[in-house]
Amino acid sequence: MKNVRKEELSSRERVRLALEHKETDRIPIAMVCSGINQPAYKNLDDYLKEQRGVSVHEYLNFIDIRGVGPDYIGPKMESGMDMWGVIRKPMSYGPASYSEIDYYPLQKAESIDDLKRHRWPSIDWFNYSVLPERIAAANADGEHCLMIANGNIFESSWYMRGFEQMLMDFILNPELVHYIMSRVTDFYVAHFKNILFNAKGGVDLAFTADDIGDQRGLLISFEMWEEFIKPHHARLNKVIHESGVKVIYHSDGSVMDAVPGLIDMGIDVLQALQFSADGMDPVKLKNNYGDRLCFEGGVSVQTTLPFGTPEDVKNEVEELITVLGKAGGYILGPSHAIQAGTPPENILAMFDTALGFYPFS
Repeated sequence: MKNVRKEELSSRERVRLALEHKETDRIPIAMVCSGINQPAYKNLDDYLKEQRGVSVHEYLNFIDIRGVGPDYIGPKMESGMDMWGVIRKPMSYGPASYSEIDYYPLQKAESIDDLKRHRWPSIDWFNYSVLPERIAAANADGEHCLMIANGNIFESSWYMRGFEQMLMDFILNPELVHYIMSRVTDFYVAHFKNILFNAKGGVDLAFTADDIGDQRGLLISFEMWEEFIKPHHARLNKVIHESGVKVIYHSDGSVMDAVPGLIDMGIDVLQALQFSADGMDPVKLKNNYGDRLCFEGGVSVQTTLPFGTPEDVKNEVEELITVLGKAGGYILGPSHAIQAGTPPENILAMFDTALGFYPFS
């Protein structure tokens, strides 16, 4: 690594060095597959304006990874409908709401012919020519690591079919699973190709995802994962890598048993890092896979951020940086969306500590 003064590093350079397993000026910070839910955001905004005279938007200007994408120009959808035909409706949790699936368009399909009659999304529904101007806008205040999304192949498939029905199909109707997931992958391959071609080298990361773990282990057997899910992601990852872009892959839950397969599938960065799930150990992850894999996330939105003290958060952040950030390879962030009720002092403790703690230089 060349000698670089701290003030010379842009966000893009900082993330690139980390992904090359090199130490940098500070730990990169991101909120991949994350965010701050509205009630927590408002509380944080009020707190920041009172204590520091800035808004959340102004405070979070240090975030190193930003998202860009094409413009949707496809058919107008009914309220709550996405491009796959899935309909979601808001479900209240008290101070705000989440969108939950209310309609699975392929739930009643019984044959390949039924699946063929579905209105599948098309790349014609997107204007990719806007990418250069959106990249320029994202970098207007300095060069950032830019990320595109959202290659969630298994999830997009079961969102249409229904989770329980899809799991039953693995055993009873495997031909339907293969057809649905092939069609989804076909779309994402073409979609990402068009984005990356029009991005003209301005993008560094492609976000892909599929939750394959719960709190205790994998949702399906490793053998089923290898048969039904892995080949599709491998095909998409190959296309992404051909454009010189790295793959960041999200899964919640206990996924330690799948990590070797995920590496073989072609991911570069494992994201979420739900260390409160069984068997998820940052030391083992770094020691066993840190030479072949980078990491993003890790600060617990289940335990430490909502229920700890600022000192607890500080300690967790410092431990994660010390373990996962050694010799590069780590981008710090919350493990998922920061939930309502999370104290603003804890959110600030996470980011303030990450900005100031770097024991390697």
